[in-house]
Amino acid sequence: MAEGNRLVRAVGRWDLTALAVNGIIGAGIFGLPANAAILTGSWSPLACFLCACIVLMIVLCFAEVGSLFAGTGGPYLYAREAFGDPLGLVSGWMIWLARVTAFAANSNLMISFLGYFLPVVNNVWPRAIGLTLIAAFLAWINVRGVRQGAAVGDILAIAKIVPLLFFVVVGFFFVDWNRLELGPRPAFANMGQAILLYVYAFTGFEYAAIPAGEAVSPKKHLPGALLTALGIAALLYTGIQAVYVGTMSGYTHSQTALSDAGAHFLGAAGGGIIALAALASIGGNLSGMMLVSPRLTYALAQDGLLPSPLAALHARYRTPYASILLFGALTLGLAVSGTFAGLAQLSAVARIIPYMLTCLALPVLRRKFPSETDRFRLRGGYSVPAAAVMLCFWLLAQGKASDALAAGIALGVGFTLYLTTRLWSSEASGPH
Repeated sequence: MAEGNRLVRAVGRWDLTALAVNGIIGAGIFGLPANAAILTGSWSPLACFLCACIVLMIVLCFAEVGSLFAGTGGPYLYAREAFGDPLGLVSGWMIWLARVTAFAANSNLMISFLGYFLPVVNNVWPRAIGLTLIAAFLAWINVRGVRQGAAVGDILAIAKIVPLLFFVVVGFFFVDWNRLELGPRPAFANMGQAILLYVYAFTGFEYAAIPAGEAVSPKKHLPGALLTALGIAALLYTGIQAVYVGTMSGYTHSQTALSDAGAHFLGAAGGGIIALAALASIGGNLSGMMLVSPRLTYALAQDGLLPSPLAALHARYRTPYASILLFGALTLGLAVSGTFAGLAQLSAVARIIPYMLTCLALPVLRRKFPSETDRFRLRGGYSVPAAAVMLCFWLLAQGKASDALAAGIALGVGFTLYLTTRLWSSEASGPH
């Protein structure tokens, strides 16, 4: 209740949906169709659709668990309430670290797409200035109020959906339907790799859950926002994969697969449209990260798991300005220096662990809050969370030993901060 009184509840249903859309649809979809097509050919649209069905199980777990809470933190809050501080810290810290590196990487990618129109930004100093402006603008917007930050996300969500939908609708008129006929079934391993590629493209829906402490009615609106965003992404991704396979005669590894396909059936204008879509998509993804990621360190600090200054709120705007400024400064430093690449191994593990903890928390929280009547309730007992947990274990098994080592080091840093904070707090509150 104290948190609800301090933060401003100004994020509505469609703001939550836009946050989830911006979290899911980022930079990966602009290159991923080529890799999926190489693995599974004409089966790749089906692989995309099957992946959406698999991710749906995780999203359904988030929908039920999220309908129990109205505070800030999302997966961190769920894990802490179900399992206590240590696993809560694991969940929140891993999500935050994953977003720090992702923001730095996607900032550089956004400048690269901007170079399609302004080649000068590919030079060292213009790139550094561009990266600084991106981080500074988004930090400034979010310090001034969650409503302003959410509004920017709303605009960018629409700006990314429209050109991608244009690509799908117009592209269907150029599809050679013979290329979409299912040929020999691809190897099971290849199908699994294609699905795994799209699993990572479908992650990010938790963006809507993290700032629930600033949502108008999170228990009521969050489940619908999560499911709507996943549905939008599933339709767009499957359509995009079908258009790519149906219009391209040869598949090669490409980070600009959509621009290649757009230029193929619409000429230079098509490549420009997709470049604009990429700018809007990455911009929306960055906007979402700048809004939600500082809420994690704010929630962790407010609960005494990280240093208390990170829980400071702006006196006028009631936003966690200290956490916002820390996130902006850290991501800018990583983006300009390029050192984020060395932390990229965290990404795979850091995304999956909080998902798995949320799915594991569902049966615990069902028993803990049996009388909640307005919750979103899954049918089928524990079959959905059980399947979701098995999926998460399978995804973790696809990683490398180096991924686990990087995650272990990152968790060590997080627990060092946690223990230092607890020690400092106990000394400050002890007898003098």
